[in-house]
Order: sequence, then structure tokens, then C-alpha cells
Amino acid sequence: MANPGWSRTESPFHPGELAIQTRLGVQGRIDQQGRRIIREYLPDQHRQFFAQLPYVIVGTVDAFGYPWASILVGKPGFLSSPDEHTLQVMAKPLFGDPLAITLINGIDIGLLGIELHTRRRNRINGIVTATSADGFSVQVGQSFGNCPQYIQARMFELGEYDVTTPKPIYALTKLGEAERNLIGMADTFFIATAYQEESAGAVKGVDVSHRGGKPGFVRMDDDSTLTIPDFAGNHHFNTFGNLELNPHAGLVFVDFNQGNLLYLTGTAKVIWEGDEISSYAGAERLLRFHLEQGYRVQGSLPLRWSNPDFSPFLNGTGSW
Repeated sequence: MANPGWSRTESPFHPGELAIQTRLGVQGRIDQQGRRIIREYLPDQHRQFFAQLPYVIVGTVDAFGYPWASILVGKPGFLSSPDEHTLQVMAKPLFGDPLAITLINGIDIGLLGIELHTRRRNRINGIVTATSADGFSVQVGQSFGNCPQYIQARMFELGEYDVTTPKPIYALTKLGEAERNLIGMADTFFIATAYQEESAGAVKGVDVSHRGGKPGFVRMDDDSTLTIPDFAGNHHFNTFGNLELNPHAGLVFVDFNQGNLLYLTGTAKVIWEGDEISSYAGAERLLRFHLEQGYRVQGSLPLRWSNPDFSPFLNGTGSW
């Protein structure tokens, strides 16, 4: 059975995304593509995909307008879809995760289901319609898949855990040695951005996205500034389109060996041209992030991963 795409007359992209697509000369092509693959419901394959996941990346915005990227964990089945317009999440935020504060009924939310071992990912943008002590429900606004580029393949194990067990947590406004070490070895992080103006209608909301590269691809300019290369992608420009209209962003870095999590929020801007871009092989533009606030939580993530498999990038089937 065919899965119909975007059913509305208006574009599936908001003004910030459209502005960038137009600037780069791809708007017409991407509009057609978006209308095919962006849906206002969960197709069966996405419903099945989310149901098998042991973790999901979540994007929300706090009361001050700053986005946060978070991770929710549970045994496969903790994500379920009672109907094609609803995602049910039966999990509590990990200890120290900002989601414990931002998650309330009625908020915009973004979710990224991603399997690092298969390099498959699907995204949902929607609204939280109900919360309880055990989880929450999301009304799906947009659902779409992403290509597997820049995902470093990892196998994982889920250990026993209790989200109420306290973990060492460190609040920060600058990047210290521990944070620099974690960022310096990272080949993966996740970024949350938002455009929530009511005038955007069905395409307003929060987006959470994956970013990857060779270990150390995130450059630390000083104790509060990061520069990240941006490589060729699907030209939707969901993240950069949000930043075009709202410069706030939230990042989460994962220590895949120790289970430490580094949550950062602040402001970001895109560097579209200049000699600096050429210093990153293959980069088409740069993202510069300035830290406002963050938390590092030790050992809170009960998932442990294998070392990354870079072979798709070494044999030419992947792309940096």
C-alpha cells in the first residue's frame, strides 16, 4: 500500500528552511522531494522502527527559549504507536537530563530514532499531548526518514539501570578539561533547534538532528566556543533553517565508553563563506556554537557501545 506524502497545499518547510534552499538554488527540487517523503503521520515501517529501539534522541525548549537535546532509554517497546498519528513514550528522563524540567503537556517536541549499528534514522516533530509519571504521548506533526551519511556504526548493550539513582552532575558555563576531553574524542553529537512562531502553522516546532565526522571533527576555539563543519546532506536544512530565524541551539555529546553525557545550550550561527571553511576537508559551511549553560552527568547513560566502524567511509560507500 502506498504511503501518501505531504497533503497540505503549503510547503512542508518553514520560511527559514525555504530561504536557505532558495539561496542555494535547490528549493524547487527539495519542495518536490519533501512533499513525497514528509508525512503528517507515521507510516507502518516507522511505527515498527521506533518500537524496536532501546533509546531515542529528544529535543525540547526550556522556559527561557533555549533548546536542549536529550536521550531517553528503555527496553525495546518503550516506544509504541497505538495509531499512525501518535507516539507513546514510556520512559522517564535520565538523572540530570534537562528533559525532566522541559517536559510538560502542550510543548513542541522533536524526536530522532536512530540505530547506530544499522545507520538508519527517522525523525518526528510534534506536540506533547499528555504526560504521566511513566511517560508521555506525542501527536505527530511531521515524520520523515534521513539518509545514513556520517553515522558511525556501533553495536550496543543495554544494562540494568534506575533513573532515580543519583549520579555526579556538574553545572557549567565554560568548558573545562573533562568537557574538552569528551568533545575532543567525539565522532557524534546531537543538536536541537526550534522555530515556534504560530504563523508557521503546521511546520513550526522543534527539530533534533544527528551530526557526525571523524573523531575530533568538533573544534574547540576557546572555553565556550565550538566550530563544527557541515557536509553535504539532504538539503532540507531543518537545523540551519531554524537557526536562520532563531539562533538558539542545544547539543548533547555522548561518552560511548563511560556513559557520561554532556548537555550544552547556547547560540549558534552558520558561516556560509570564507577561507576558514576550506580548512575542513569536504565541508560546505561551518556551524559556530557559543555556550551559555550546560551540565555534565557522569555514568548516567546505561548503554555501552562498541568502537565505531569507519569502514563505510574508508571504502567509499559513506561520505564525510
